Amino acid sequence: MPGVSGEPLKPLDRDEEALVRTLFRVMYLLPRAIDADMVCDRQLPLTEYTALMRLSEAPERQLRMSELAFACHLSLSGMTRTITRLETQGLVRRVRSLEDARGWNAVLTDAGFARLTESWPSHLAAVRRRFLDHFEGVDLARLADVFAHVGTVVEPHDGDGRSVAEPSRNCR
Repeated sequence: MPGVSGEPLKPLDRDEEALVRTLFRVMYLLPRAIDADMVCDRQLPLTEYTALMRLSEAPERQLRMSELAFACHLSLSGMTRTITRLETQGLVRRVRSLEDARGWNAVLTDAGFARLTESWPSHLAAVRRRFLDHFEGVDLARLADVFAHVGTVVEPHDGDGRSVAEPSRNCR
């Protein structure tokens, strides 16, 4: 069976298969485990913690809802539900965008920053216990670099820096 480039697909070897299966397991289980630890500690759920963290790092502690959704890897409707929950707790407020009156920004309140600060030790402990403690002796900078490229496509380029790959398809 030919691949995208027309070349035959190379089956996964045993180590590649094990890595891919383990990665899918980590992608599914790790966020749930960290979330469960935080909730057990009576702290923010991971989705809410992540939204507050992203807002705390943004200029003026605010982001357009669509930008926040992208930064948190959520759909816009999922982010809207999250922000609604945080709004009812007084941790976030929504304001009209100054650049575009049709858009909305989420703004981290002082109470939200305080709640984020309160939840940080629980998040840190869970991330260390569930993830980082398993990487003793591993070059974390190199691993982070590899992870940064996962999910992106490397396309060949000609001498002028132009892509020589086929035109992009919506399904790729």
